[in-house]
Formats: sequence, structure tokens, C-alpha cells
Amino acid sequence: MLRAKKKKEEEAAAAAAAAKMDVDGGSSSSSSAKHGGGAHDGGAPATEEGMVSILGIGGKSVRTSQSKGRRRQPAEIRIQKDLAEVELGTAATLTFPNPNDLTDFLVEIMPESGFWTGARFKFSFRFPAEYPHTPPKVICQTRILHPNIDWEGNVCLNILREEWKPILDVNAIIYGLLHLFAEPNPDDPLNKEAAELFRADIRQFERIVKQTLRGSTYQGHSFERLV
Repeated sequence: MLRAKKKKEEEAAAAAAAAKMDVDGGSSSSSSAKHGGGAHDGGAPATEEGMVSILGIGGKSVRTSQSKGRRRQPAEIRIQKDLAEVELGTAATLTFPNPNDLTDFLVEIMPESGFWTGARFKFSFRFPAEYPHTPPKVICQTRILHPNIDWEGNVCLNILREEWKPILDVNAIIYGLLHLFAEPNPDDPLNKEAAELFRADIRQFERIVKQTLRGSTYQGHSFERLV
């Protein structure tokens, strides 16, 4: 009788200890998730309620607000991943007019070589719901005399057209734009006037570009002062 009673007491004590461990473990997991110990909406660490930290843009942290309770679309998740991997130093800066919308932002390019060095050019990036299977729409919002950018700001960049692949990302597009400033391609032009001038007399083209950067007018097109 004594042995049976002792056995029952031991079993009850073990059950109570197991129950206590379950409660403590659940509380710990809940606390960890609440304080950002796990992934936040698909991978980015939470910094404040409704905020996501995106790292790697020019070596700085960029925070974008996420609408509470709104389920993000696949394109937004992929864009957030792209932004976390952008590493361009001082060559480009990113601005989000609407912190709640990662699919529409501005990129300011500062060419480090070529005829346009010293100026800053603003591009809008708008991403479709089909991204990354469909490339974003990129428009130059700063008027420029360039063989591969027309007067409306449309950009002739092969990776934004027939050579686009889902593996390409925001980083690749920005580097593509920097390459257009370093090595314009007059053989695949959007601005035929600029391309013809470039092919006919590259030194004259350079002189006119420098004038436009100082705010002059060329063939009826006015330019803002950039240098």
C-alpha cells in the first residue's frame, strides 16, 4: 500500500513539473516573438511596431512603415529582399514618397564617370504586381541630353526590356543606369538627336552636355541647372 501511494505521488509530481515547463516555454516563445526575436512579415527584423528595417543602402539603415494588418503581396516581399541587398555607396540614394508602399520609390543617381559627372538625376521606379517576372517601369524625371533617354524620360536599357530575367534585381537596374552614364550607346538610341550628335562629333556633344548641365537650352528644350 505504501509503495503504491509513493508511486502515485511521484507520478503526480512529474506531471506537475511537466505542466510547469510547458507554461514557461510558451511564455518564452511568445515574449521572443513579441520583441522581434523571429522574422517579421517575411524576413526583415522589426524595429518598432509597424516598422521594418532595410539594411545595405549606401551603408545606412532605411526604415519603411508597413500597414498594420495588411497582407503583403509577393512583389513587395521580393522588393524588400532586393532593397536589403543594395550596396552602392554614394553612387545612388533611395527615397520612399509613401513609406507604406515599397513598389513606388525614387532613385537619385550621381554618375561617377562620363559626361554627366557631378550632376544628380532622379529616376522613378514603379513595380508591377507581376514583379520579378515583369521588370519595373523606370523613368528619368530629370531632363537630360542622352542618346538612351528620350525627352519624356523613357530609358533604353536592355535589362528593362528583352533581356530582363527574374533573377535580376534593383541593384542590377541601378548599376545598369550607372553604366549608361559611363558608356552611352548611340547605336540603340531613344533620343535620335542626341545619338546623331554623339556619332558625328563626340567633342561637340560633350560641350553641349556641359552647357545643359549649367541650365542652358538646346533645340527648344530647357534644362535645370545641375552643376
